[in-house]
Amino acid sequence: MKVLVTGGAGFIGSHLVDALLARGDTVFVIDDLSTGERAHLDVHCRNKHLHMAAARVEEGPLLTDWMQQADSAFHLAATVGVRRVLKQRVRTLQNNIETTNAMLATASRFGTPLFLTSTSEVYGLTEEVPFKEDQPLRLGAPDAGRWGYAASKVLGEFMALAYAREQHLPVVIGRLFNTTGPRQKADYGMVLPTFVDQALLGAPITVHGDGLQTRCFAHVEEVVRAMLALMATPAATGRIFNIGNDREVSIGTLAQRVKALTGSSSEIVYLPYEQVYPDFDDMRRRVPDLSRLEQTIGFRPVLDLDDIIRSFIDHARAA
Repeated sequence: MKVLVTGGAGFIGSHLVDALLARGDTVFVIDDLSTGERAHLDVHCRNKHLHMAAARVEEGPLLTDWMQQADSAFHLAATVGVRRVLKQRVRTLQNNIETTNAMLATASRFGTPLFLTSTSEVYGLTEEVPFKEDQPLRLGAPDAGRWGYAASKVLGEFMALAYAREQHLPVVIGRLFNTTGPRQKADYGMVLPTFVDQALLGAPITVHGDGLQTRCFAHVEEVVRAMLALMATPAATGRIFNIGNDREVSIGTLAQRVKALTGSSSEIVYLPYEQVYPDFDDMRRRVPDLSRLEQTIGFRPVLDLDDIIRSFIDHARAA
């Protein structure tokens, strides 16, 4: 098969490319390298089945050419990371909306099945936990910067479903929950890489807020496995799926586990949100209901939190 992947040099995208090449596919990667890195794909540099272009998704004839050849496509290109989103609000909206519009329009032109990567951020300040795909969404106030990112992803979902219903585009939408693992970097505010880097350096492990807010962390390889299975399952077409792990952990406890598993002497320090991210709304809990995913493809995450942390620590130490 021939598969197009946007954002394929990024953290999740490069793991997806690994899996596609491992099963013998020809893979076309478009990545503007704003957050992705060529080094993530260096192991495949001599693989004749990998074609890589450093370009914006919506620019030039390349997207049309590769989409026409592709049997399926995965759209992962997006502005990511709390720090980047808050500092580049216009760029975040433009990038996420324009790239998604280009992907949907081009996929629809050729009838190419498309996986659209969305995010748990779309649930916003919803307090109905665990989050279910068909429940109402509740974003925060427009002047709180983080919600621009969430709004751009919600719009992408609406656009994808509109293409599916009006133009019969085979599309699957995946809402990813705190995906982590090797190759993820702390540069843009990702919590587990930040904690591990701080612990290995013996620096203070900085927890934002009171540390009682909870998240569910999924290993990137398990997330990729679910994405591939959904695209191979006709019953998934035209639907939205939570993808991740549903085992809840507080951020304070996460910091403690990182400290213990690294054997670090780092102090755990709690910083008020306003000291780190002004005008920042935080969700107290973010937990996915995985029932739809399990019923459709039989997926259940296997790795527990310590397994996920250890894999990241091993990667960080080897880097």
